[in-house]
Parts: sequence; C-alpha cells; structure tokens
Amino acid sequence: MEKLLEVSNIHTFIGQFHILEGVSLSVPQGSIIALLGRNGAGKTTTLKSILGLTPPRQGSVLLKGQAIQGRRSFDIAAMGIGFVPEHRAIFRDLSVLENLRIAERQKGDFERKEQFIFELFPDLKRLIKLPGTNLSGGQQQMLAVARALVPDNELLLIDEPSEGLAPVIIEQMMAAIQQLSTQSTVLLVEQNFVVASKLAQQYVIIEEGQSVKHGLMADLVQDKATIHRYLGAA
Repeated sequence: MEKLLEVSNIHTFIGQFHILEGVSLSVPQGSIIALLGRNGAGKTTTLKSILGLTPPRQGSVLLKGQAIQGRRSFDIAAMGIGFVPEHRAIFRDLSVLENLRIAERQKGDFERKEQFIFELFPDLKRLIKLPGTNLSGGQQQMLAVARALVPDNELLLIDEPSEGLAPVIIEQMMAAIQQLSTQSTVLLVEQNFVVASKLAQQYVIIEEGQSVKHGLMADLVQDKATIHRYLGAA
C-alpha cells in the first residue's frame, strides 16, 4: 500500500524541553492509524510536529514523498492535511454554518462537501444557525471534525475525538470516522483503547517521546503484555 505520510526520527522541542526524542511512523494511503501511549508520551506533539505547529528540529516528514518539515503550518495544511485538535477549538461565537464556511480553502468548498458532511452529522444540519457556544460537547466535536472535511484533505489528524463524550455519542463519532475514512486517510490519537482498537487497522505506540512499537491492531488486541506495559490497560 502506498505511503501517504512518512515521519522519520523527528526530534521536537517546546522551549527548552525535548519532547520528541525520535518518533518514526508511516501512514499508508486509505488507512486509519492509531497513535497510542500514556498521557504525556508525545502523541499530540507528534501531530503538531507533522503540521508544523511545533516544528521538528531534526528528522524528516514526507507527504507523498515530498518533504514538508520546516514549512509554515498554513502551507502544510494547504497541501491537503486537516487537523481536528484536542478540545475542539471551534469558534464559539460563530454559527455552525459560519464555522464550516470559514474552513474553505477555495470558494465553494462547503457546497461541494455539504451533502457528505450532513449525512455524517445530521445534527449539524438541524443546528446550522446556532452559535457554537450553544452546542453540546458532542455536537462541538462533530463540528470540529466536519470543519476538517470542508476542504479536500487527503490526510486527517484527529486528536482525542472521544474525550469527554457520552457512550452513545462516542458510537456516533466512531461510525462517522469509519465513514469519512472512505475519502481521507486518518492518523488518530485516542486515549480510549477500545475505541482505537475498533477504528484503526494499524497502530504506533509512543513512550517518553519515542516510537517504540508498531504493527497491526488485530495483533495488539491479543498482546495483553504490550497493552499493559505501554498503555496501562488490562
């Protein structure tokens, strides 16, 4: 399977702190890859490093074989990478429609994707005129994901989509991510191992800023020792 993204031995600092100390991963086209690890392991920093929000000082990030490290975040995103940050980061004073329209890279992006977005998240169509501040946590998460779908993104970086959501909303979010993965490749950070194991075909584990293990999710599910060692789960 063709590699869409390849990250090789990146080292990232935040201020004086050496957060990533050698992270490598590859993301095949058309897949869902889960980035796993304990809190503080460096998962979110890995996503931000790919997007140039916390630029790596060492190593390489290739998108379809083209080096993107060192470029401005805006330019990296324009190459076809969408980012759904932790804690959603929607514009709370803007309506659902305004949040979606502001994500356009080219005029008409929203209209081209409108049917697909509202099939994934029918609640958003019903709430189209409401400001973000009036949405529930689950609805805000739906909007954050929907916003990343407005432009033509080949790769979606999704950070903790199930965090703080009720079980029934998590199920809806999982179904939506499965469906959107038919159009975009997904690199997913997810603390909930059950959710990650049901969504992803492959995994990468990060421990103390280093990628320490990767493989097929089906194999990891059976490997209780690895799960316990790196994720603290039973």
